[in-house]
Amino acid sequence: MAELKRNLGFWTVFSITITAMIGTGLFFGISIAAQIAGNASILSWIILSLLTIYVGSCFGELTSMYPSAGGIYEFTKQAYGKGLISFLIGWTSWIVINIMNSLLIVAALDYVLPTTVGSDIKIFLSIGIILLLNYFAYLGTNRIAAMLGIFATIIIVLLLSFIIFGLTKLNVDNYIPFFSTPKIMILVAIFFIVETFFGWENATFMAEETKNPEKIIPKALLFSSVFVSIFGILLATIMLGVIPWQELSSISTPISEFTSRLFNSQISGIVSIGIALALIGSAAGGLIGSPRLLLGLARDKFFIEQLSEIHPKYQTPYKAILFQSLVSIGVIIIGFGSYTYLLSLLVPLALLMYITVIMSVTVLRFKNPNHPRPFKVWFGKIGPVIVSLIYISVVVLWSLNNYNSINLLKVGLSLILFGIPIFLILIVYYDPESVNKIADFFSNLELLFENFNFPKKFRRELLSYFEDMEDKIILEYGSGVGTLTLHLAEAVGPRGKVIATDFSRNNIEILKKRLRRRKFENVEIIHDEHQVNRIHPSIKNVDMVFSVGMLSYVQDIKKVLKEINKILPRHGKICMVEYVDFFWFIPNVKWLSDNKEIEKIFRSAGFSVHVLRKRRFLWNYVIIYGIKSDEDVPYI
Repeated sequence: MAELKRNLGFWTVFSITITAMIGTGLFFGISIAAQIAGNASILSWIILSLLTIYVGSCFGELTSMYPSAGGIYEFTKQAYGKGLISFLIGWTSWIVINIMNSLLIVAALDYVLPTTVGSDIKIFLSIGIILLLNYFAYLGTNRIAAMLGIFATIIIVLLLSFIIFGLTKLNVDNYIPFFSTPKIMILVAIFFIVETFFGWENATFMAEETKNPEKIIPKALLFSSVFVSIFGILLATIMLGVIPWQELSSISTPISEFTSRLFNSQISGIVSIGIALALIGSAAGGLIGSPRLLLGLARDKFFIEQLSEIHPKYQTPYKAILFQSLVSIGVIIIGFGSYTYLLSLLVPLALLMYITVIMSVTVLRFKNPNHPRPFKVWFGKIGPVIVSLIYISVVVLWSLNNYNSINLLKVGLSLILFGIPIFLILIVYYDPESVNKIADFFSNLELLFENFNFPKKFRRELLSYFEDMEDKIILEYGSGVGTLTLHLAEAVGPRGKVIATDFSRNNIEILKKRLRRRKFENVEIIHDEHQVNRIHPSIKNVDMVFSVGMLSYVQDIKKVLKEINKILPRHGKICMVEYVDFFWFIPNVKWLSDNKEIEKIFRSAGFSVHVLRKRRFLWNYVIIYGIKSDEDVPYI
């Protein structure tokens, strides 16, 4: 089985973090912060920088403890347990990355394209950028390293040129008065620039592709956090020294005005292209990291299982990359619009995510105090609590000073809550205990809709595959409420026998009542709460095995098939049916998606089978039927 290629060093991880962390705040946020807090917004940048360095160090400690491609999902899973909370944090992170990428690409194109250019052209160019960046990510980490190295270089050169040439135009009188608004507005301003330094998580997603990640990633996170913090403070201070805050606060593209005062028109045009590339580089960091997050979720069966596959040649999570490409394009098309709207939607979601992550440091200090920590953040028990309270205060102050904040918070909350039904759908497939509870809950509905879910015509068709059923012993693996059981009991006759097993107690009770009404005495019923993992040990010998709607729940299909093989005679027959492709978008269990893979699995367990698919309106059926055979013979 292919694995991720571990070949990234410090400079590549540093480049990933730099490009991911340099957000739009450096290029748009300085004027917004000045509009809110005037010259005192410099203090906003200083406070934010201290927070940035500390949060980066928290991520460093967590990565040193759990260097996994799942990144923040893995951290929160270890802190809060594997379940809904850790899934929702991973889900929120995924939403944040997609919104952030949209924000960055919108900002990049706004810098280089005239205002007369239509949104349709911008969307088309955005899609092209996404496809190109994901293509590089698909080809492997060597290409990622080269691409991000170029973007990081562009960012560093731009910032250095702004600072060096800006010092020559500095007017200290512009800093007077320093406090022109209420001091509390310093914290409000942080809301609109905090996105500047988002992106620590993207480095953590590369842990399984980094050499010695326990040491390299924390070091890269700390160095990059210090780097962007220093440059952020310097750039904000110099811009306010070159352009008075009253004037700066009214400019929608402050860097364009700033560079026009530093350079001639030709150089300013080149600088605008450089800024656009820097923003695209920041989007690249998110686009590269996000598939690794999906990989971590898929491994734990908290996302589409197929997304955990690694390309055998390029050693990248290629299916996750392809899926991410489609989602990013969708977000661009839907969310292409106002910078301020996207920013106001993004920040509360991102801060909520970061609060849960950095609080993992505190939780794990108490929960796993002896776990190795090659890198240890300062004040690990109380520091994250203080930072979290500051983040919460920033959001509260913003909401009190923004008339549309409640609606934006509702939209953000709805995006998070949308993950709950997805989580429930996934655990139906993968969690045995949840499967039992859900099956019990829906037993009566299954009985009510059995003729729709499993039509009589289709039942008769299945039985027609086997003509010699009379007097036979048949195992029905997963009887449900007895929809097929009654037909099997009639087919085997009074001297035959049906052994019906099911994991749902309610299903069993309904089946018993139906058998009493029909006066069938040739059915043995077994309630087996562990059915998703086995064939009940009391079952020794049968002639045939039928199963409907059970295969998706089986935890180890090869193990169960081998147990079925043991209880069947030579050329004993099997017929198994599964519901797939629900509503055309709900993911299937991985192995049920490919007919050849199904045949291969059954062949490895000693069966020769034929696989066919039947279409229904809201789902499809996979029908697997054949015989126990030592040789791979065709069965029709």
